[in-house]
Amino acid sequence: MTVPEADWAEALRLLASYDEVALACHVGPDGDALGSMLALGLALRAQGRTVRASWGSEPFEVPAAYASLPGLELLVPADQIPAAPGLLVTFDTGSTDRLGSLADRVAAAQDVLVIDHHVTNTRFGTVNLIDADAAATAVVVVELLDRMGLEVTAEVAAPVYTGLVTDTGSFKYASTTPEVHELAARLLETGIRHDVISREIWDTAPFAYVQLLGTVCSRAVLEPADVGGLGLVWTRVDKDDLDRSGLALSDVEGVIDVLRTSREAEVAVVLKTDPADGLLKVSTRSKGAVDVGAVCVALGGGGHRFAAGFTSYDDVETTLDRLRAALATAPHLPA
Repeated sequence: MTVPEADWAEALRLLASYDEVALACHVGPDGDALGSMLALGLALRAQGRTVRASWGSEPFEVPAAYASLPGLELLVPADQIPAAPGLLVTFDTGSTDRLGSLADRVAAAQDVLVIDHHVTNTRFGTVNLIDADAAATAVVVVELLDRMGLEVTAEVAAPVYTGLVTDTGSFKYASTTPEVHELAARLLETGIRHDVISREIWDTAPFAYVQLLGTVCSRAVLEPADVGGLGLVWTRVDKDDLDRSGLALSDVEGVIDVLRTSREAEVAVVLKTDPADGLLKVSTRSKGAVDVGAVCVALGGGGHRFAAGFTSYDDVETTLDRLRAALATAPHLPA
């Protein structure tokens, strides 16, 4: 999905019109949301702009995997984002509800620039830079920087690379194209420590997580007849699990990457109880045969074809019944 030239031109006009810019990404930010936001924020700050960046969920803590990224000093708690920003730029956020407590800034802002790559984006901006063919929102940000004539320095490249490796699964997912590798090469040429970035994201965790992983995987359930015979594997992370381990929801995102390795299941699902509100945060992954993005949209969520999620107000069994029913009629993708 190519972004129309008129939208690029209008985005450049908006960004040139404001000396102060508010940036926001979705609640519980992942590497692409946070990396994209920090990359543009750093580039704008280098121009002398005043930049504040945030997300609307509590606790306001940077996930440990991203705690060494450049630009963290741009981050402020949500209540420090102006109530009525002149320009609000959102990243990797498909709808206003995903902004959490910052959702009200959309209606209050003078202009809203939406930067995203979710095909399900509701296009809530004054201007929408949405490229559903991009492997990550960070890819859209790089094109924007190029069109603005701004240099992708090592400081900017590190968060961009974080977004790129996060949403391509360290270049394992089907979204990895020749253009993705070309961009990665360009970023490496700036001198970033890609090995350190990847180690922090994929290969570093508290020992409590290792113990929790054993507990959560031991209760995994394989249902080979589900998903039209393609197979479903699922497990849950309870509030008690998090309380005992001292971990946060953001610390257990990697559980699904272990679960999805099950040879007998096309679709993997992790149901996590959010300690803050008691709701189930459901993550889904497909190996390539099923469009879980469409499934999650039907259940009130969103995401990509192979990685998506939704929030459920029901208990685990009711949520699973709804999910199984949706998966039974899910679109199958060509091999």
